[in-house]
Amino acid sequence: MKNPASPFLLAILICLASTPAWSQQEKVDLDTVTRIRYEGFRNSKIMDLATGLMDSIGPRLTGSPNMKRANEWTRDQLTSFGLSNAHLESWGPFGRGWAQQSVSVRMTSPDVAPLLAYAKAWTPGTNGVVQGKCIRATIEDKKDFDKYKGKLAGMIVILGTDADIKPIADPPYERLTDKQLADIGQYQIPSERPSVGYAEFLKRQRFQKEVAKFLADEKVLAVIDHSRGTSGGGTVFVQSGGPFKIGETVTVPALTLATEHWSRIARLLKQNKEVQLELNVVNNFYDDDPMQYDTLAEIPGTDKKDELVMLGAHLDSWQAGTGATDNGAGTIVMMEAVRILKALDLKPRRTIRIGLWSGEEQGLLGSQFYVQQHFGSRPPMDEPEFQGMPGLLRRQAGPVTVKPEQAKVSAYFNVDNGTGKIRGIYLQENAAVAPIFEAWMQPFKDLGMSAITMRNTGGTDHLSFDAVGIPGFQFIQDPIEYETRTHHSNMDVYDRLQPEDLKQMAVIVASFVYDAAMRDQLLPRKPIEKPLPKESEKPEKKDE
Repeated sequence: MKNPASPFLLAILICLASTPAWSQQEKVDLDTVTRIRYEGFRNSKIMDLATGLMDSIGPRLTGSPNMKRANEWTRDQLTSFGLSNAHLESWGPFGRGWAQQSVSVRMTSPDVAPLLAYAKAWTPGTNGVVQGKCIRATIEDKKDFDKYKGKLAGMIVILGTDADIKPIADPPYERLTDKQLADIGQYQIPSERPSVGYAEFLKRQRFQKEVAKFLADEKVLAVIDHSRGTSGGGTVFVQSGGPFKIGETVTVPALTLATEHWSRIARLLKQNKEVQLELNVVNNFYDDDPMQYDTLAEIPGTDKKDELVMLGAHLDSWQAGTGATDNGAGTIVMMEAVRILKALDLKPRRTIRIGLWSGEEQGLLGSQFYVQQHFGSRPPMDEPEFQGMPGLLRRQAGPVTVKPEQAKVSAYFNVDNGTGKIRGIYLQENAAVAPIFEAWMQPFKDLGMSAITMRNTGGTDHLSFDAVGIPGFQFIQDPIEYETRTHHSNMDVYDRLQPEDLKQMAVIVASFVYDAAMRDQLLPRKPIEKPLPKESEKPEKKDE
């Protein structure tokens, strides 16, 4: 009896049986796809990478010692895979480094109870154990300052509006349904007006600085807000509490408390009960190196080695978890993808370059600086908030000026939407790549990848490349628990990763990158977006 055909090859043949004729015009090397699938599914190293990054290094806030450790660890791992020119590339100056060392918060009156809290990034510690009475404050406008002026000195400010905690009606774990994928596939004509005005963004930033200054001038002991969301359950979403730029550090310790614990304090205060807390917060600032770093490495090309195919993910994270789904998942998927290609000793025609970016959480800074250095830029920004910062994503800054290297990049592929498997890809309004990607996707329809949409998607590093006319793409992924549990929270840890999904992602990325590296032509491009006129800020009305 003859040996049965490989299950991988059978799955691919079944998929190709329904392939449209126009898709078959694009070459797909099925032998290599089979080898990629086998290496990625049978010899995967992705969870070894996961524990190395998330467990051994931990959270990776840009500027922290852990961020530098992660840069060096990824460089060394990529070197061990056999990639060439693995190195760190500096950008900046960024500003101050910061790391959370320890946080202890407990209620001492009217009850004694430990409370779940995390320090906000770039805020100071308490310089030892401090105790104080709590006072409730809601500050949503500068007019609110008058209500609290002279009343906050030496107090712990319980800041914010009431939390709205609801029972979890639906399971937080979610995969995209066929209807949801179909909806994503429907293009939405963009409005010519930005959803949030640039001037409004600046106004909010400046108001946050004014609130921080008001609280400092009032000499409050600390300020505590509550986690976002309605589900609670011990998940604490926490980010920054002040600027990272030198000379702008806030002076008041700032914490985010678990919603249920914050709400208990708020209820007691509403009943005119005296609430006292004891705090001991240790945070460290680091000012030895104002520069930050991206990790780069390559698989050299052959006959088209001066052309590039890039893949990447952001390496930095927030401080409360270990940055597993945001974006340790993307980082290890991209590392595993290049490991697979190198392990198979494939000889791509174009050079394949991986970039692992820092500063994404602060505004795609690492990838923006990298693109500005190598591929193109916009004029510097005028506003003080953006002095020294890249302006690629601010179309109000002016037109893009491209560099010669820009013409040699075929594509950039990005992963940054959690641990869920790849279900499709966003085309970023580049219609010409649709038939190409449809063909590349066919061997993976048995793995759940079926959706192509002309829509743009934002919020991550492919935008830095897209801004200068390089085809930049983000994959569509199953949500799993991204928004409900892990995104920027204390639950963003190794245990929330989905190993089988990560393997699927790495295999698909490896194949797409290889296909792009082997094409006769570069991927088609769309026009670079034109600059926008600057929005004028409306002067605030003065009270009569």
